Amino acid sequence: MTRFLAIFLTGSLRFLARFPLRWLQALGSLVGWGYYAMSSSHRERFRVNASRAGVPWTQARAGIAATGQMMMELPPLWLRPQGAPLPMPVQWQGAELIETALAAGRGLVMLTPHLGCFEAIGQSYAERYGARCGAMTVLYRPARQPWLQDLVEAARRRPGLHAAPATLAGVRQMIRALKRGEVVGLLPDQVPPTSQGVWAPFFGRPAYTMTLASRLVQQTGAALLLVWGERLPKGAGYLVRVSELGEPLPDDNVAAATVINGAMQRLILQCPQQYLWGYHRYRKPHAAPAQTQGVP
Repeated sequence: MTRFLAIFLTGSLRFLARFPLRWLQALGSLVGWGYYAMSSSHRERFRVNASRAGVPWTQARAGIAATGQMMMELPPLWLRPQGAPLPMPVQWQGAELIETALAAGRGLVMLTPHLGCFEAIGQSYAERYGARCGAMTVLYRPARQPWLQDLVEAARRRPGLHAAPATLAGVRQMIRALKRGEVVGLLPDQVPPTSQGVWAPFFGRPAYTMTLASRLVQQTGAALLLVWGERLPKGAGYLVRVSELGEPLPDDNVAAATVINGAMQRLILQCPQQYLWGYHRYRKPHAAPAQTQGVP
């Protein structure tokens, strides 16, 4: 990518960041439907994944617009000035669970699927809890384009919010954060790199699933909570919902991944209209082991 194009795209994002959230979400709906119309592979994955989960098309089709809305919400979240308040209201439901977990001083792992506006969770946590309870460290994969990589890293490194790359160094960074009694945020329905996952059922089909969440809990004794950010209508902001896992994590990696996948399924089915059904969840990473026998 040429320097001129990088400057142009960055400027475009900064321009979009000035728009009200309601306008960005309306534009995002058009982007989502346009992408759905143009990409046959995305369209096929979207329909197959939603159908496999047993979600009626009348509910799942709203996820087409939600895909574009998620993309168009990024500029104001990523490009707001350091130290400036969030440009949209965020409400919390179940925040007392976070308070209780942090009071124990063992650290906290928070898990969210690709549901609603997951980008808003970390930034809202940093604004609400960062100064008082310590930072949240979120796992991310560096973008391939250098200009976008710099932008994303700057956006996710804010007061009360740290970013850890999906590398061994990033894992060590998260372990240190948990041992300090801080919070780590993960998307466990993200396909992990080879050798960092196991095959476990997800909506009835084997999916290569990260073991990092359970390993962090087992190694540090951290608490674990589920969280997702519901997109409210008409640009009214977000509602962050926090809940408990409801059962202890098994020591076995496959069993633990199965429990976590089940928890993600329950969250997704609370609001299937905002899940990214087009995400390539069942992708097999290069050189990943064959699907484990006995996995449905």
